[in-house]
Amino acid sequence: MILVDLVRVGASRPGKPLFADLSLTINTGDRLGIVGINGCGKSTLMRVMSGADLPESGTVRMGSGVRVAVLDQEPRLTGGTVHEAAGAGWESDAVLDRLGMGAHLDTPVDRLSGGQAKRVALARALTAESDLLILDEPTNHLDIDAIAWLEERLAAYSGGLVMVTHDRHVLDRVTNRVLELDRGQAFLHDGGYDVYLEGKADRAEADAKAESVRKNLARTELAWLRRGAPARTSKPKARIATATALVEGKARAEARTGDLPLHFGTPRLGDQVVELHGIGHRYADDRPWLFRDVELLLDPRERLGIVGPNGTGKSTLLEIIAGRLEPAAGTIKLGQTATVGYFDQRGRDLDPTARVRDVVAGPHRTPDHTDKALMEAFWFDGDAQYAPVGLLSGGERRRLQLLVTLAEKPNVLLLDEPTNDLDLDTLRALEEFLDEWPGALLVVSHDRAFLERTVADVIVLDGTGFAGRKPGGYAAYETERRAAPRRRGSVADATPRPDTAPKPSRPVAPSAGAADPDAKVRSPSTLRHRFRAVEREQATLQARHDELNAELVASSADHVRLAELAVELQSVDAELSSIEEEWLELAAEAEERGLTLD
Repeated sequence: MILVDLVRVGASRPGKPLFADLSLTINTGDRLGIVGINGCGKSTLMRVMSGADLPESGTVRMGSGVRVAVLDQEPRLTGGTVHEAAGAGWESDAVLDRLGMGAHLDTPVDRLSGGQAKRVALARALTAESDLLILDEPTNHLDIDAIAWLEERLAAYSGGLVMVTHDRHVLDRVTNRVLELDRGQAFLHDGGYDVYLEGKADRAEADAKAESVRKNLARTELAWLRRGAPARTSKPKARIATATALVEGKARAEARTGDLPLHFGTPRLGDQVVELHGIGHRYADDRPWLFRDVELLLDPRERLGIVGPNGTGKSTLLEIIAGRLEPAAGTIKLGQTATVGYFDQRGRDLDPTARVRDVVAGPHRTPDHTDKALMEAFWFDGDAQYAPVGLLSGGERRRLQLLVTLAEKPNVLLLDEPTNDLDLDTLRALEEFLDEWPGALLVVSHDRAFLERTVADVIVLDGTGFAGRKPGGYAAYETERRAAPRRRGSVADATPRPDTAPKPSRPVAPSAGAADPDAKVRSPSTLRHRFRAVEREQATLQARHDELNAELVASSADHVRLAELAVELQSVDAELSSIEEEWLELAAEAEERGLTLD
């Protein structure tokens, strides 16, 4: 059944065409993901599909009797309570609980944060009777458990689905077609996220070959044009026009060019970066602790993720480190050389009348060549540098806010849900930037792909007041999380820790000594044998990890091989994280029992 049919539709915004002559049919059972650079028209296309906006050209035909449910990028809720706004039914209440809003059913909607309002609007869309579901960034403001549940819900949906999302896991697991908007053109890929990446790579390779041919022809024609004056007078006009077009022609610009040149000028960090001692916080004396007894010594090049269900205090912890919030208990100390950059969920307030270039330079100086390079690195090119902030899309404003944070050249970077509303290309570029950035990183994120790429360890806030460090990064945390089922909702189902628990000098993973006392204790010889075996396996995996990284560099032009290597590297990294965790547990067990492992 045809749900909606778009025939040669087009749209633009002041000074910028978005898309033109776009034809697309959505049928029952379609799972369409829409991707593209921030500002390319993804949200506009969604509104045109839903019938909320009319296209500037072309035709949109909705199937007879088709019911449409929509989640806007910035939804608006009618007055009343959360329960009423979401649909006032048992199913909407159940979905709200799944999305971490079960404790807020009676809360007036005008008291909700932007993230909470988005979750309520998502519940409303998911529980509405619909044949076509149109979702704009549905995973924003969801925790990992809620995202996993949403994937299952969308996979079971019987109608047609159209979705804009930056979450690569969701794209890979939910969609069966991907529509890419790229500088006024649309490219449809029949398959999931992997097929889209292959198609994008093939298109880039074809553009490169076409440009090589153009340059060769241009050189030939230029030599012909430069022949002597007598010959030039008799040259055919058509040949002259063709030659001129070739010489003056330009290659199709890449959507993203080069690495982000933002490392220069970053102040050097000393040995002391950030120290937290006994940090705890609650918002009133009669309220439960969000977390307490947090100990952290942040190293100069450390990459830490902060994970846990919604409502456990992840953003609050960043606010304390950034100096925006005084902790209820404990002390915090910043090193003398530490320059903190904080990119929060709300983003900076930007003057809508100010031009992009003036926002980047700041209020007290004129933009220089460095500012221009930074803007181009974040793909504010040419006229876009003079565009008023008020004309930018939501994603473009988010990108500009990130640019301003990085342009201040911090050496301690705090990122709170940095992937929200950013396009996939910007995310990949940010990941590459962080790979080489010479500072310390603390990031709160529910984007699994981003965490897998950027952090070495994670700090887990479980909702009971406890904050523990998990070596091995996100993969180790995910393995443990799946092995220990949690209550679905806003906080994890964990046993509260007593207030008298000892304070470690640094958050660490639970030691083997904390295991079930009824479990069988290994003999010293068995323990030493397993420790040596683990070390050998660790060395083997590390060697293979290094080989794969070298192959990735050598195979940069072979996109098929790159994809294969990336999959194998992810598997090796997961095994390496697991074996490193076992090594730590064995070492802790030996230390606790007073044994040597030499």
